[in-house]
Parts: sequence; structure tokens; C-alpha cells
Amino acid sequence: MTEYHPQQTEAKWQKYWQENNFYRTDEQGRKKYYVLEMFPYPSGRLHMGHMRVYTIGDVLARFLRMRGYSVLHPMGWDAFGLPAENAAIEHHVHPAEWTYANIEAMKKQQKALGLSYDWDREVTTCAPDYYRWTQWLFLLFFKRGLAYRKKATVNWCPRCETVLANEQVEAGGCWRCGEEVATKELEQWFLRITDYAERLLEDLKLLSGWPERVRVMQENWIGKSTGAQISFPVRGSDRRVEVFTTRPDTLFGVTYLVLAAEHPLSAELSRGTPQEDAVRAFVERTRKLSEVTRVSAEMVKEGVFTGAFCRNPLSGEEVPLLVGNYVLMGYGSGAVMGVPAHDQRDFEFAKKYGLPVRVVITPAGRLLRPEEMTEAYEDEGVLLNSERFDGLPSTEARDAITVRLAENGFGGPRVTYRLRDWLISRQRYWGAPIPIIYCAACGPVAVPEKDLPVELPRDVIFQPGGQSPLSSHAAFLQAKCPACGGPGRRETDTMDTFICSSWYYFRYADAKNDRAPFSLAQSDAWLPVDQYIGGIEHAILHLLYSRFFTKVLHDAGLTGATEPFTRLLAQGMVNKDGAKMSKSKGNVVSPDEIIARYGADTGRLFILFAAPPEKDLDWSDRGVEGCSRFLKRVFRLVERYADLVREQTGEDRLAVEPGAAVTDLRRAVHAALKKVTEDIEERFNFNTAISAIMEAVNALYGYSAEKGDGVHGAVLAECLELLVLMLAPFAPHLAEELWGRLGFTGSVHLQSWPAVDASALAVADVEIVVQINGKVRGRLTVPAGLTQEAMLEQAFSDNRIALLVAGRELLKAVAVPDKLVNLVVR
Repeated sequence: MTEYHPQQTEAKWQKYWQENNFYRTDEQGRKKYYVLEMFPYPSGRLHMGHMRVYTIGDVLARFLRMRGYSVLHPMGWDAFGLPAENAAIEHHVHPAEWTYANIEAMKKQQKALGLSYDWDREVTTCAPDYYRWTQWLFLLFFKRGLAYRKKATVNWCPRCETVLANEQVEAGGCWRCGEEVATKELEQWFLRITDYAERLLEDLKLLSGWPERVRVMQENWIGKSTGAQISFPVRGSDRRVEVFTTRPDTLFGVTYLVLAAEHPLSAELSRGTPQEDAVRAFVERTRKLSEVTRVSAEMVKEGVFTGAFCRNPLSGEEVPLLVGNYVLMGYGSGAVMGVPAHDQRDFEFAKKYGLPVRVVITPAGRLLRPEEMTEAYEDEGVLLNSERFDGLPSTEARDAITVRLAENGFGGPRVTYRLRDWLISRQRYWGAPIPIIYCAACGPVAVPEKDLPVELPRDVIFQPGGQSPLSSHAAFLQAKCPACGGPGRRETDTMDTFICSSWYYFRYADAKNDRAPFSLAQSDAWLPVDQYIGGIEHAILHLLYSRFFTKVLHDAGLTGATEPFTRLLAQGMVNKDGAKMSKSKGNVVSPDEIIARYGADTGRLFILFAAPPEKDLDWSDRGVEGCSRFLKRVFRLVERYADLVREQTGEDRLAVEPGAAVTDLRRAVHAALKKVTEDIEERFNFNTAISAIMEAVNALYGYSAEKGDGVHGAVLAECLELLVLMLAPFAPHLAEELWGRLGFTGSVHLQSWPAVDASALAVADVEIVVQINGKVRGRLTVPAGLTQEAMLEQAFSDNRIALLVAGRELLKAVAVPDKLVNLVVR
């Protein structure tokens, strides 16, 4: 018997698919479905996490094509970023050279996995024909007032020499290199994502196809708060300190205010006072800390008195004004009110600095005494020590006090968001240049669209730890002002790479368009993405930014979509030896190793069989070997009966002989087909779908053993055909090979997904369980499809059951068709 050699077979079919442009998207009149896996950063080699996400998407794409859909299943490269620049410094190679070499290597690996991508739609974000449109979109935001420049305190990584968004600071360190992050004040470009905060929050309700935990993460990040804005007049000044609070009912409990170190009043109000030097030193020390560090739970809360006092706008009481290290200028107004009795952070701060604690809310029926409190009381209650508002429930007092503030000109209701505008400036070379020219007469001026792309110069020199080479590249810097024609200077900052990945899924729909980033017709034909697949680590950054971009593009009339991704699958990690695979742990298994030893189909099958896609997967060498043995077992089965199957004519295949063995086999195979169809289409339970295929193979082996040489050719032809079709999405190379060996012409992947024969699933008899008072007392074999009355009659006719209920009162009798009878007696 012929041996199965997966490497030879897989290379043969990959060559066939490529030569025939097999997976080019068919746009002709069929139902459309857009399957997309998050595109990778071209780091050089694929790892098992890549293999898992790509295999999940590929199974779905192949299945849907067989279900009659026109499937868009593209791939590309998120190719800008700091690692390429670091490689340029370390290896003395240009970032583009390093990046494109990695793309070539990773693309070769993807093809070796048998992934059914439409490579005609490939996009590479570092290619000028892509970032031309990234720049065009920046200008769209600029014209719509959504891109602006301002001086801001930013997170700064001293090793990478670049700005980091808050989301890119992890545990106080840079998300890429781990260096401790500091702060720095720079002129930066921002996108007004806050203008879309409410829509981004409200439209989460539309995303029923997303995991609940991802929606909750986004909701928390947007962080909507409803409360009051309160103005505290500064004593002896016309200045006011503006504070936002969600608890205006605690206003009469304020015993101090705290400013952010960056707040302009911090220095102004202490100037000329005995506190001036102390405040200056405190501010300088605090501003060296990253924002993430300052708001972390582990941060020791510190403050210093400014020498100034503010007046409570309703009580008239004067309270001290401090500067604190835990207040951020970018959140709210950069000032907070201290209510020690009713906020735990304020309580601890007040105890540390000897500030008063005043109770203004107390639980019903109990009086809180400040001197007896060991922690803040933060719950609802009844107001006291609050003048005219005494006795009001705190929920009512919030509205009443807010109204009073508005009437007196000291504030009013307000909604705020934790979300802040997106800082997109990066002081690096390897990114999309920001298309702005600075003119002494005109200010910042947009580069005309006809002059896009603003290309990165190739003749640059990188210095370790130095500035971006763009800042010293004379030919790049010098430019004419598009408005007045005078001398100008190009912006040397490049865009955050998340800009590139916030719209790439639109470009796939119209990848060859050289007149626009994409056409409205193509966008509306394919968007939103029907199924998006990627890691949970992108739950906030990439997904939120993509939602923002889609809404701006919708408002600009460029797409009918209001959300980018209808359904989202966040796949689990791949672990080995109890830990995530990593080079540092020495537990990495390369896809190349698996392909070389077992073939791509084995790797695909294992990574889908080992765990449900949303769960973490534990790598098992024995499990891989088991999948390899299974595929060889399928090959031997088909090879054994290939000649017999090829002999069957269309008429022969309809002539199914009666008999228990034939009936049982067809039932097993069609039951597997039903299971596989539902598991892929409805639940993405690929592991249980593969298990069903394995059960069908066992049934086929059992049938052939029972029948010996007298197997029924028509039955084998039908069941083996169904087996290969079911296997096609999971093991595409083997299925293609077996399809030809069974005598079928054309590709298995161009066949229609088979229909389940409901009559084959029918059974003559079923086993039912009989329970008495909840305990199993018997099992009966009865004709399938009996009515409830007939099932009860069969149960009472059984001698054992009859003895057990004899002389007892029947309280209740329930029959579940084809499953059980439950009797309650006493």
C-alpha cells in the first residue's frame, strides 16, 4: 500500500494552488463574507500564536467558500515600527531592507501552512503606495478639525527616544523595551478621539458578536462619568480652581483641594510665598514620573501646601490648596477636591498630613464620628453638616447641590470621560511621515494631496540612542510652503503605527485603487468585516482606534459602515510546560519544525483539536504525534478502497443495500457531518468538529472489519466522499490528494459543502432511562418516536418498574420523547 508523505503532497498542492491563483476573491454575485485575521508585524519568523490564529481563519474561509459564499480572506503586514529601526542600528542595515526580508520569510511560512489568502490584495503599511493613503487620511482628520498640535506633557521612553501613549506604558515601563518611562513636555500631534467618546461607548451595544470582556474593557477605558463641575474661588485672587466630581453630595465635606504638578496655578499661587521653593522642588520631582506610575495603586500619595486657600462656593469655608503627585493635568481639570470622610484615598492622605475629616453623609440610623473612623464611608446615606441639604438622601442631594451651584454661578452638571485625545507623534524614522509643512508666515500647512506621499528618504544614518535621522536630513527638511510659496520646514515626527492598522481592513477591499484609499462601492460591498480574529491584547488600543477611524470615515461619507468588525474572536495563547511560549523560557516550538517533521496539516489539526479557540492551548508533542497518526490512518482507509469507490457509477451510489451495518455506518457519517457543520458555522467549536470526524473514521474502519471483503461499494463511495469533504477545511492538502485518489475531478475546495441526509439519522429503536423519585431504576429499548403516553405504557409494562411502583401513589409522570421517563411516587 502507498505510504503517505505529507511534505511531498503539501508542496505539490501548494504549487498547484499558486499557479492557478486559486484563492483570488470571487466577487461575482454570490453572498459575501469577509474573514480577517489581524495582520502581523514582520519580526522575522512565525510562532505558534500566529499559526493558531491563521489556521482558525483559514478553516472558516474554506468552509464558507464550500457553503457558497464569495469570501474575502486577505493578508498583509503591519510593517512600520521601532524594532526595524533598532535592527538598523544593531546590524547596520536599512529598516526597509530588514522589514522586506522578514516579510519574504514569513510569507513563505504562511504559504507552507496552506493558508488560502488572496495575495493579490496584500498590503504593506511601510510601502509608499499604502502610507500615501495613511497620510491622506491624516489630512482628512486635519481638515475636519480632528487633528491638532499642542504642547503637552507626554510619556517619554529615554531608551527608544520617543513618545508613548498611556496605553503603551506597562507597569511604569515602555511596552517595547521595558525601560522606566519619564515625562517630557513637547509639541505633539493629537487626534480628537474624545469627540467620539459617547458614540464609541453607545455603539458597544451594537457589538453583540464581540466577547463581553472586550466590550467591558472598552467601556472602562472610555470611562464615562456623570457629575458636577465646581468652581472654588482662590482667596485674594480672581482665579478659580475648577474641579469635576461624581459626588457633589459630599461638597460640604471638602477639607482641602489638590492640584496636578503641571497645573499653571501650582507655580503661580506659590510664587512669592514661603512655600515657593518647596512647591518648585516637588513639581520637578513629580514631573519626572510617568503618568501611569502616578495613578497606580502602589504609588505613595504625596503632597505639598502651596500657601494658598480656596473658598467652598456653598459653605464659604476656606480650605488649603495643595499640589499632589497623584493628580494628572490631563484628566478632568487637573484638580481634585479632598473629602477624607467619604473617599479612601483622601482619608489616607488626610491622616498622613493631619488634614481635617468631616462627616457629611451617614448611614440611616447610625451616626459616624470622625475620631472613631478607621476608613472612609463611601456608600450612599443621608446628608448632615450640609446646611439646607441636611436630611436629604445622598442620591437626591447630588442633583439639588448641582442645581444650587448652577444658580449661584459656581458650576453645574457635567459629563466627563476617562478617554483622552490620541497622541500620534513619534520621534522616530520608521513610520509614516506626518504631511505638514511649517511656515513662519502661515503656521502649520497641510501638504497638498497631489504631493503625497511624503516619502521617507533612504539615505539616512542611524545613531544609537540618537534623534530621528529625519531631524538632520536637509533634503527632507527643506520644503516650500504650499500656501505662500515661502521657505518651510517639514514635520519630522512620524505617526504612531496604530494609525496604519486602524484602517488597513478598508484597503483590502480595494487594494489596487490608485485614486483613493478605497472606493465607497467596494467599502460597502465588503465592510464591515464579518469575522475578525486576533489576540485579547488588542482589546483596547487597536480595536478602539479602528472603531474611531470607521466612525470618522462614515461621517466623511467614505463608507456606510459605522463599526469595523461585526464579530470578534479573541483566541487564547499557546503555552508549553505551563507557560507562554517564549525564547527566554526555552519552550518555543516553531511551525517550521512541525511542518518539516509531520507536515502542515498535522500542525493545523493539532492546534485546532487541542482546545476551543478562545481558550489557552497547552502544547503536547504526544498530541501532535496523535494527529499525525490519525491523518495517516485516514490516508490508508481511502487508499484501501479507492479502486472500489472509483468503480461506482452515479446509479450504483444510489443503490444502498438494506442492513444494520449499512444503516449504522451512514448514520454515523451523517451524524458527524451534522456535527461538523454546526460546530464550524454556529459555534467555532473546531475541536469537537475534529472529534466528530475521528468518530466517523472509526465507524468506517469498524464497518470494513465487520463486512470483510464484502463491503458495499456504494456506501463506501458516499461515506468516504463525505469524509474527505469534511476534512477539507482542516487538512486541505491531504483532502485535495484524497479527492483525486477517489476518482473525483477538480479541486475538493471548489465543491459544495454536503447536505445532511436526515433519513440516514433516523433510528428504529432508542434506549430510554426510567427514573423513580429522581433515581435511575431501569433502561428500556423502545421504538423511536413514541408518544409520551406510549412511553409511559412501556415503562409500566416492564416487570421491574411495575414491582417498584406497586402499591404506591403516583404523584407525577413525565416522559421526554426518546430520552427518559420520570415517575414520582410515595
